[in-house]
Amino acid sequence: MAYLQVNGITKRFGGIVAVDKVSFEVNEGEIVSIIGPNGAGKTTVFNMLTGVYKIDEGEIIFDGKPIHNLKPQQIVKSGISRTFQNIRLFQDLRVVENVLVGTHIRTKYNLLESVIRSPKFRKEEDEKVFRAIEILKSIGLDHYRDDYAENLPYGDQRKLEIARAIATGAKLILLDEPAAGMNPQESEELLQFIRSLKQKGYTIIMIEHDMSVVMNISDRIYVIDHGKPIASGLPAEIANNERVIEAYLGRGRKNAEDK
Repeated sequence: MAYLQVNGITKRFGGIVAVDKVSFEVNEGEIVSIIGPNGAGKTTVFNMLTGVYKIDEGEIIFDGKPIHNLKPQQIVKSGISRTFQNIRLFQDLRVVENVLVGTHIRTKYNLLESVIRSPKFRKEEDEKVFRAIEILKSIGLDHYRDDYAENLPYGDQRKLEIARAIATGAKLILLDEPAAGMNPQESEELLQFIRSLKQKGYTIIMIEHDMSVVMNISDRIYVIDHGKPIASGLPAEIANNERVIEAYLGRGRKNAEDK
């Protein structure tokens, strides 16, 4: 069985079907992209995978267990975390503190132990700081550890968001438009960074509009349009798929370009 198996998930908002029987699978260690025009339902799919939206139909199986009825924090604890299209760092916290936020989903001490700062509390907090620094070292951000998040270059802020996702203990990371707002050099650096995550054993699902990023990094690609799946395959197959070209360019524009 695939690491993540999504079977016919559907989401309705009133009379609008935002996602209509979408199915896909992701194998462990893969980079899989979900693409489609604006309004295709991609972010809604991410919100369903992470428990923000309850699915109306279908099922989501992760690592052999159903997760579609779990709360968001339970899904994070199961090993899935995400980033957002708009950077959601704590800008007035230091870099290491932003990563520490991610570690607290797995806190083992209770409220009383934190209030009295028990030996268990202090030991666990020391371990979290060590873990946060190790994550920063592993992704090349350790030299920023004491800087405020708002002072980091834009591309490094994106990396910091991913570091916070890693700190939750996730093995499957959902990246929502990671290259948004980046220049070509930053996008290339992002490509190398995401490849390094794969080499470290992480599984990646990515929503991305930058086709140069998608085509250069994806093992497989799924395409949705108006909430419906329209194609899936290897990057070369998707690049030459008539339905995909039509969804992005529109029938009229495509016909005009063919003349």
